[in-house]
Amino acid sequence: MFFHVILNNIHVQRHGALAANPPSANTTMHIDLKHLRTLSALAETGSLTAAAERLHLTQSALSHQLKALEAQLDAPLFVRKSRPLRLTRQGERLLQLAREVLPKVEAARRDLQRMASGEAGRLFIAIECHSCFAWLMPTLDRYRHLWPEVEVDLAARLAFDPLPALAAGELDLVVTSDPRPIDGIHYEPLFRYQALLAMSPGHPLAEKAHVEPEDLARETLVTYPVERHRLDIFTRFLDPAGVAPRAVRHTELTVMMIQLVASGRGVAALPNWALAEYLESGSVIARPLGEEGLHGTLFAAVRENERSLAWMEEFLDTARQISFERLRGIRPAGG
Repeated sequence: MFFHVILNNIHVQRHGALAANPPSANTTMHIDLKHLRTLSALAETGSLTAAAERLHLTQSALSHQLKALEAQLDAPLFVRKSRPLRLTRQGERLLQLAREVLPKVEAARRDLQRMASGEAGRLFIAIECHSCFAWLMPTLDRYRHLWPEVEVDLAARLAFDPLPALAAGELDLVVTSDPRPIDGIHYEPLFRYQALLAMSPGHPLAEKAHVEPEDLARETLVTYPVERHRLDIFTRFLDPAGVAPRAVRHTELTVMMIQLVASGRGVAALPNWALAEYLESGSVIARPLGEEGLHGTLFAAVRENERSLAWMEEFLDTARQISFERLRGIRPAGG
């Protein structure tokens, strides 16, 4: 998909200069929507590498796309070797265009999908950890403005297993990091993350570059109140090594978990994005779990026959967009 920009008032000259009078009123420039999305990603991420990940491109493919556009404009779009990446005046002008055009294109796409579906829709959501609120609540806020006719509800109880309820039609979407094969259920990846072991400043384990399973045999592990088989710290780290923590303590609230850890009453395995603000403030410190680290993917589980509905796809797209806007340390997940 592309559109034509008629250069009636701005002409890009050699050496990146801007002239008020174009040489010809018929001078045209072809700008693909992917170019505008690329400029937007560059501005938001500040680097070619991060922008390429955001757009699910290789860095070489992204560089080739930018060079082709710069050749067409006969002007650079960003300052090479700037950290963070800095757009030129031409790049800033295209970014302004992107911010004007892309929301209108997305709004038109939603309207067309809404007309085609002819359905109001229902979206009853369950989550398996309270740390998800960091991105889920702003996602719901934005989604309600995009699809006001969809009935949205949230079940945040941790003490029940939501996936069977999803299969039975009692729920419509479950946010989980523990996908299990269930007939009729599809797992849509949202993003990848790394789990870290949080501990109090000055904890003896802080002297280590990473934590081994044996290190937790003398520790109180603070977790959410769910079964052990649903927690990666057990299934992928402790259990394979035949190690159990000295004690396990439960709390539903991430902020309470951090308080317990900060006061030296236990350690906790949490996603890097959930720990970011506490690490920055110095309330806790964190170390990787194992030499290679413990990495996971967060999924949205939906019924297979509803995954392609317009309002469902919109929620998944909005969730990813909000997550990458607000969370630090996450990476795109493969399809």
